[in-house]
Amino acid sequence: MPTRDIFHDAVRHALEKDGWKITDDPLTISYGGTRMIVDLGAERLLAAERDGERIAVEVKSFVGDSALSEFHTALGQFLNYEMVLEQRDSQRKLFLAVPQSTYETFFELSFTREARERHGLRLIVYHPVREEVIKWIK
Repeated sequence: MPTRDIFHDAVRHALEKDGWKITDDPLTISYGGTRMIVDLGAERLLAAERDGERIAVEVKSFVGDSALSEFHTALGQFLNYEMVLEQRDSQRKLFLAVPQSTYETFFELSFTREARERHGLRLIVYHPVREEVIKWIK
């Protein structure tokens, strides 16, 4: 099993505080001869007359030397995981969880915003110390 991101537990706790039930830790999906491991699977039951909302979350800390290099890795994972989820679990929406400080310093750059929009990257911005979801970007 791959090594967990250093903020894995912080994101898990933040999602639970936000009303999500963690269903998979990790979420394993197999497709086309490969096995992929997404950090978390979660669901939140909405009003009784509606179906449950389901998500998959790839947690990233962005603590390395190059935010751009980490972004390339995260974007590649996001695109691959999303392709497989469309085939295997189309009701589950994929999100990339990023720390608030990284969102404010890197994800607000015009390049990153354009890449995010072009590729349909959905984000969960979290505070790793307070273990809180700051915002959802769909």
